[in-house]
Amino acid sequence: MDTTASDSGVTPPPAGLFGQWLGGLGSREHEAALRLLSLIEPQGSMVSVKSLANGRYVYASSGMDMLFDKGEAQIVGSTDNDLMRADEVVAMRRAEQSVLAQRGMVLSEHKLELGGRRREFTVTRAPIGTEYLMALWTERTEERHRESHLQRALQQIEQQQKALEQLRRDLQKGSGRDDVSGLYLRAQFDDQLLREIDLSTREHREFALVMIAIDASPTKMGELGAEAQQRMLEGVGRMLRANTRAMDAACRVGEERFAVLLSGVGLATAHARMEQLRRQCMAQIVVLNGEDLGLSLSLGVASFPHTASRQEDLLAASEAAVLEAQRRGGNQVVLASIPFAVLS
Repeated sequence: MDTTASDSGVTPPPAGLFGQWLGGLGSREHEAALRLLSLIEPQGSMVSVKSLANGRYVYASSGMDMLFDKGEAQIVGSTDNDLMRADEVVAMRRAEQSVLAQRGMVLSEHKLELGGRRREFTVTRAPIGTEYLMALWTERTEERHRESHLQRALQQIEQQQKALEQLRRDLQKGSGRDDVSGLYLRAQFDDQLLREIDLSTREHREFALVMIAIDASPTKMGELGAEAQQRMLEGVGRMLRANTRAMDAACRVGEERFAVLLSGVGLATAHARMEQLRRQCMAQIVVLNGEDLGLSLSLGVASFPHTASRQEDLLAASEAAVLEAQRRGGNQVVLASIPFAVLS
C-alpha cells in the first residue's frame, strides 16, 4: 500500500515557484527541508521566501497570513508594497540589499504597523542560491514591552536611591562617617579593632574580621565613570548597614575596600553570615541611567585568636583571604588559613 506524505509525517511541499525549487532537490534534501520548515512555527517564528527577480513572495508559512491578515494565496505573489507602508518597505529593501552585498546571513530589526498596532520583529535573512531570499521572522513586541516596563521601573528605583542617599548624607553630617558609603572611616575602624582585640583578650572570646572588595577590576571601575563608582560604593554601604548588628562595625577602609568587625562571632558563624550577605548582594539593584550595574563582592574572613592573635597578622590574613577570593573569580567567601603550631 502506498504511503502519502502526510501519513509519513512529512509536511506537504509548499506550492508555487519555491515548491518547484524544493522539488528539484534530492529526496533526502527535500525531506529535510520540509521537516525543517515544519519545525519553525511551533518555535514562535515564521518563514517567507522572496524571489530576487521580481520581489514577490513565493512561499509564506501559515503564520504569515495571520500576521498580515491575508490568506496564503494573497501573500504568495504579493510584494512588500502590497503588504506594508512605504517607509517599512524602504527598511525591508535596505536590509535585503545588505544580505545580497554580503552573500551571507544578516539579522535586522523591523517595526511594522499592523492592524492599528505597532509590532516589532527581528528578521534573519539568507540567500538561497541566486534566485531566492529566505527570511525567518520572530516577533519581539511583548519582549520589547517588558523591557520598556523594566526600564521605567529601574529609573524609578534610581530616583528613590538618589533621594534616600541624599537624605542619609544630610542626616549624618558631622558624624565622622564616610560621605559616600555612610560607613565608619579608617580611623574609627583602627580604634574599634584595637578595642575588640583588648576586649576579646580579657574575656577570652572570639571575634571575626571580614575584608570585602568590589569585584569589578580597577580598569572596569574606571570605565564606568565617577558617578557609576559612587553608585557601587553606595550600594555596598546599604548592604553592610542593613546586614550588621549594632555591636558590629562596618567601615570603608580604602578606595574600594571595606571591613566588618563581627563582635563575639566565631569563624564558622562569620562565614555563614557573610555567605548570606554575598547571596543578598547578587540580588541588590544598583542603578545608573536606568541600567542595573550589578554588584558582586569578594569576602575574606579571619578570626581572633584562631587565625591570628596580633592586629597586623589579623589584617594580613583577612587581606590574603579576600585576594584569594578574587583570584578564584570573585563572588566568593574565603576563610583565612589557620596556622598550626609544630610541637618539638
